Amino acid sequence: MEIKKINRSKIYQLLLKNQGLSRQEIVLKLGLSLPTVTQNIEELIAEGLVEEFGFIGNTGGRRARSYRAVLNARVAIGLDVTKHHITCAAVDLSGNLIECIRIRRQFERTDEYYKILGSLVDEVVKKINIPPARVLGVGIGVPGLVTADNKRIFYGEILNFGGATSAEFGKYIPYPVSLHNDANAAGFAEIWSHDYLANSFYLMLSNNIGGSVLINGQIYSGENLRSGEIGHLKIVPNGKQCYCGQKGCFDAYCAATVLSNYTDGNLEKFFEKLRAKDPQAEKMWDEYLDNLAQAVSSLNILFDSTVILGGYVGEYIEDYLDDLKTRTAKLHPFNNDSAYLQACKYKKQAIAAGAALNYIDEFIASV
Repeated sequence: MEIKKINRSKIYQLLLKNQGLSRQEIVLKLGLSLPTVTQNIEELIAEGLVEEFGFIGNTGGRRARSYRAVLNARVAIGLDVTKHHITCAAVDLSGNLIECIRIRRQFERTDEYYKILGSLVDEVVKKINIPPARVLGVGIGVPGLVTADNKRIFYGEILNFGGATSAEFGKYIPYPVSLHNDANAAGFAEIWSHDYLANSFYLMLSNNIGGSVLINGQIYSGENLRSGEIGHLKIVPNGKQCYCGQKGCFDAYCAATVLSNYTDGNLEKFFEKLRAKDPQAEKMWDEYLDNLAQAVSSLNILFDSTVILGGYVGEYIEDYLDDLKTRTAKLHPFNNDSAYLQACKYKKQAIAAGAALNYIDEFIASV
């Protein structure tokens, strides 16, 4: 990459992370010359990516003009497609979730269903009042394995949609469309703005279990695009039946439905019962944590990195993290404090946000 492009990228990314900097502050932070900073600022303003933002300093003399990135100069849309719901979200250039719609809708591989996806995208774009030309694309998070070009689902047992394509999903969406494994999308959202989580394993505890291996801030997909499928790690020999056809899989013991089945599919009600010390809920939770601890400690032994707990159960896990850490510490031969274990920061909409952030990430890298 040529020096001019590198300098421009550094200035733009600095302004994305620091809203309101003078040219002199940029010079000091990046070690660039004032003419270089001035020229790049002027170009970015002309492109609508940066704007003036008042003045800095009030101690007398001429105050320095401040600049900031225009966060809605581009946006991206994310869809999270599950068996019973659709979530549609918009994120700006800093990764902020600026709009979200969630509806209950049974998945169907039909024209009518794809029309609904298109109408949800249109509704979100209208709500955020952004010209369509500023929409980078639509990322769709799906419970399946996706080809490297993000165009086709090559394993889709959960929704029985193997072979479905981005063109099929995007038939009524007037923007570029890409498909993303749901756990990878959620994991990407989790680390996107948190550099210290660059090397992590994201464990998605939803109605099915998924995982994402994150190395140097990027998803490691594996040679056959199947890495991170922790849900099919055997934790009980000849145990419960899993949807994959095998027995004893982690998914059969720690999917969110293991808990929500007790409360007619409502996970929030399960945790209400747990807080109210319902005996059956407490028994189920105790078993759940034991099984979760076994898988989590194995993950840390294997990857020696942070393990982030997300998904539907991850939304509630924070209050029970100390208990889980105690259980994992007993199972770990090297790590007695379980400090590697943490709750997700994205409590909701992580999949939709992460699917959208792929477009944001590409755009920022291109500036």
